[in-house]
Amino acid sequence: MSESSIKPARITQVIPDSIAAEMGFEPGDSIVAVNGQKPRDLIDYQFLCADEFLELEVLDGKGKSHKLEIEKDYDEDLGVEFETALFDGLIQCNNRCPFCFIDQQPPGKRETLYLKDDDYRLSFLYGSYLTLSNLTQKEWDRIEQMRLSPLYVSVHATEPEVRIRLLKNLRAGKILEQIKWFQERRLQIHAQVVVCPGINDGEHLERTLLDLARFHTGNIPAVASVAVVPVGLTRFRPAEDELIAVTAEKAREVIAQVHQIQGVLSQGKAGGKAKKKNSKSGCIWLADEWFLIAGLDLPSAADYEDYPQIGNGVGSIRQFIGQFETAFAKLQLLPVIPPRELVWVVGNAVEKAFEPIVQQLNQIPGLSVKMVALCSRYWGQSITVTGLLTGQDLLEALQGHDLGDGILLPSVMLKQGEPRFLDDMTVEQLASELKTRILPVSGVEELISGAIGLANAEVEF
Repeated sequence: MSESSIKPARITQVIPDSIAAEMGFEPGDSIVAVNGQKPRDLIDYQFLCADEFLELEVLDGKGKSHKLEIEKDYDEDLGVEFETALFDGLIQCNNRCPFCFIDQQPPGKRETLYLKDDDYRLSFLYGSYLTLSNLTQKEWDRIEQMRLSPLYVSVHATEPEVRIRLLKNLRAGKILEQIKWFQERRLQIHAQVVVCPGINDGEHLERTLLDLARFHTGNIPAVASVAVVPVGLTRFRPAEDELIAVTAEKAREVIAQVHQIQGVLSQGKAGGKAKKKNSKSGCIWLADEWFLIAGLDLPSAADYEDYPQIGNGVGSIRQFIGQFETAFAKLQLLPVIPPRELVWVVGNAVEKAFEPIVQQLNQIPGLSVKMVALCSRYWGQSITVTGLLTGQDLLEALQGHDLGDGILLPSVMLKQGEPRFLDDMTVEQLASELKTRILPVSGVEELISGAIGLANAEVEF
């Protein structure tokens, strides 16, 4: 990126009692340069602002330029949040993966839904996945120089011809060379394998997992973990694609195959060579969705160890259940006054797993919680995770029904920081249509507090 493409870093929030607050920074101000350098992104900003002495070039909300000097402790944060983590623009993906969710959406929605992220900086900062197929030499050099590790990489297949077929990019076949690059520099990746039946499953999946496992050695394994994820399809996907949905039978087949490979790895026999045992499962993890599709019980919490791929749906449901049980055990079961009836909306994929949570909530005197588990007609899915439910799905399923005193709505359905569903319907619009209260809840504590007494954050019609 040229320096001319770098935009000032626009501030959206100033943390109270921070250095920035004391200096009089306000939302709408922008940082142009730190010690004479224009930060390209949040990584540059954090690196430059680690110094004890800072000279800042700042634009205020009216566009007036200011020069500021700051003396602070080393590594002390200024206390501002920015509109975006990238000040020079997003590195977008030039692959054409048939299972890409971006290409499986209808046209006409908000612009950000169609941005194809393949940016190593967002991978480092937030754990988003990239393919490594779009990096220039300058970016490889920066990863090495700044030790940007771990990164999260969509591998899908290690056989060059299979990965090229999946990504539809001739540069995609170099993945094993690229992982070796990380290994030689003692940098790490977390790998993702999206299984597409008939393309990268069966013997191809075995080859991929064994190849990746060979990099899971030493104190700093190049491949820290591997998440195996089922492909997700919507009715909006291109008609010419070659993808097949994962059935319950296929899910059970993949679970059995991965368990068999995990057993081999845990015994140190990967590829017929001795391998140091790093964990009892090697480094390979199955996403919860496999067990939900297969209709099988989730693994125990102990099986997930330290949840290395929880952001990829590996153990997130089990962790949520465990957190709920811990929080509920500390709860005084005082009567809810006045009595309250609520609807808790979730994706039907988690219905069986979350039944015990509903049973425990209904032990609270005066509280009645009904779980409504939905599939998504909007996406055309028979089995749906909670985060993909849209406002239209909820409207069609709940309109005309007795919704009691309101709806507990998992905030995972909503755009981060904004009460808006994936189909662009707002929570306020849905509440108005359903003529009921809606309380977005995030995590176990908000679920329990929301159930016991609807909080001030509720949205009313």
